Amino acid sequence: MPPARLAMLALALAAALAAGAAPARQERPLPAFEGIAFDGRPVSVSEFLGRRLLVLFLRAGEADAAQLARAGAALAPRRGEHNFEILGVVSGADPGAQEALAQAASGAFALVRDPGGAYGARIGVRSPAAALLVDAEGFVVRGSDLAGVTGRDAAGILAGELREWLRIPEARGTSGELEAGGRPAAPDFRAARLDGGPPFELASLRGKPAVLIFFLHTCPHCHHALSALKEQLAALPEDARPALLGVSLATRADEVQARLAADGLDFFPVLVDPDEKIRAAYAAQSGVPVLVLIDRDGRIAWRTDGWRDDRDPALLRMRLAILAGRPPPMLLHATGYSGDEFCATCHRDEHDTWLLTKHAEAYDTLVRHGAERNAECVGCHVVGFGKPGGFDLARPARELEGVGCETCHGRGGPHLSPGLVQGGDYAPVCLGCHDPKHSLGFEYASFLPRVSHAANAELASLPAAEKQRLLAEKRARREALLPTHAAFVGSAACQSCHAAEHAVWAAHPHARAFETLAAKGKQADPACQSCHTTGFGKGGFPPGGSAARHAALAGVGCESCHGPGGEHVKPDARKRGSILALADKCDSCVILQICGSCHDTANDPGFEYEVKAKIEAQRHGAAAGRAAGAGGGAGPESTSTSAAQGAGAGAASGTAPSPGAPTGGS
Repeated sequence: MPPARLAMLALALAAALAAGAAPARQERPLPAFEGIAFDGRPVSVSEFLGRRLLVLFLRAGEADAAQLARAGAALAPRRGEHNFEILGVVSGADPGAQEALAQAASGAFALVRDPGGAYGARIGVRSPAAALLVDAEGFVVRGSDLAGVTGRDAAGILAGELREWLRIPEARGTSGELEAGGRPAAPDFRAARLDGGPPFELASLRGKPAVLIFFLHTCPHCHHALSALKEQLAALPEDARPALLGVSLATRADEVQARLAADGLDFFPVLVDPDEKIRAAYAAQSGVPVLVLIDRDGRIAWRTDGWRDDRDPALLRMRLAILAGRPPPMLLHATGYSGDEFCATCHRDEHDTWLLTKHAEAYDTLVRHGAERNAECVGCHVVGFGKPGGFDLARPARELEGVGCETCHGRGGPHLSPGLVQGGDYAPVCLGCHDPKHSLGFEYASFLPRVSHAANAELASLPAAEKQRLLAEKRARREALLPTHAAFVGSAACQSCHAAEHAVWAAHPHARAFETLAAKGKQADPACQSCHTTGFGKGGFPPGGSAARHAALAGVGCESCHGPGGEHVKPDARKRGSILALADKCDSCVILQICGSCHDTANDPGFEYEVKAKIEAQRHGAAAGRAAGAGGGAGPESTSTSAAQGAGAGAASGTAPSPGAPTGGS
């Protein structure tokens, strides 16, 4: 395993041990495996520890395997951005079939030979196309047989399924529009009836609500969903009752009709879709049941993929009532947390604005960083952590992931927690997580509009495509958290009190960041200067300035990470609190916010997932003492545990700083 990867894994394990509260793992670890890649190099699964790993089991010569390989190739460009790797394990010894599979994979990820299929058999894989998702600690967290997916875009369907595993945001068809808060038009279709009756046209129901269910007659979950529909539709007035239509994945009329009749579920018209055009139009090709609720205007109001007996009957009852124009019953969890889907049933516009905030993807951020089992982190990224009925590390509930409605409004919102928020003041709620350790520069008054439903109400009326664009922008942007305009004095002013720390910085590429621009002829380019100078455009180095006139600020100096020092160095200044000490800050939550403003995906791909190792490579403390002897500064803020200088050198021009600076402990 590369040294950098070992260092990252050691840091991750240390953090997990420090957290101490995570329960023992119930998942099985991925068995060890070593093989020879198609390009001749040895590959071991151990080298992927510290990052998520998608393992694709591919049987050479099988069409299903080729489609899965194409799906993997489609996802491969997202690896750096979302912190995962892909490994293909290829069984079958025919050289021609192996070559064809390699062409399907397009060289986008490593393929390792397992000719006899021994490794797959050891894990229990019997399918010609299957996948496992392994977390950063090496445990298998998801797996599935992915053979049998058909249609003209089978690879695209598989890629969509794997995107969901990896939590990669992606809009696909009607499902994607719903995720962005839209109400897309239900695709029209004409279909044959299973019983041979006249063809059905969806347009014939315009002006009447409808429920469309994609099902398989042998699927138990489909039968549970149909049973709930039978009971709940019958309870609604006939003149307002939505029409129920079923699209059967099976086309053998005798088998489907016999099974439905045996279970008392032959109460609705069944349509067939032999060419899968309807399934493709509704993005319903990854599993059943899929329920699509269509309003009177022919627009999709809700969609449910799969079926959970503990949640979906209540959700369906509320949604059917609204679809029928009736007041919905309030079916919130009596003792626990309900999750955002229940809130969104009645508070659709508010939920739409929440989807456009980083609160909505807070848990996904932990997953990408491999920190979803770190008890110190997870509490501020989920709903109700440590409370009865809230998120539990031993039994993670998908509906409680993210900073959801009940995080801010209390369990069940004002309906069940009417006293949580007094006088509309959410500050105490926000400050429970946005504290100095985890949320640098948090100011309640200026940050609240970013998540306020009222302040973002106009977003509810935007088209789905525009909402998706805004979502992409928010995910890509990392805002600077240091003051926007202040007095910068240069790193030399810090040296008298912080000699040891200054010595570490002076030996690091950050100190020579401006020189890298000169070597590329970019020293006058403001776009590059912003990440190679100190205080750029904030009262420090001026855009388009020169090193000759602003030598003290030419380079990524102390103030790039610790904030402007003008107030701090005044003789009568209040030393503590006038400069940013990072020793007590969370590396991922705070220091990454500083480093990541320059070390972003465009300029330093993967940096955010290696931030702990990068910080250790330039931490001031013990390394500073060794570098400068015993004569370190004696100023009031001088400390042997001061955290790392932030990153920035070389980011704008694509020349990321080297991690080879003096290293040491904290």
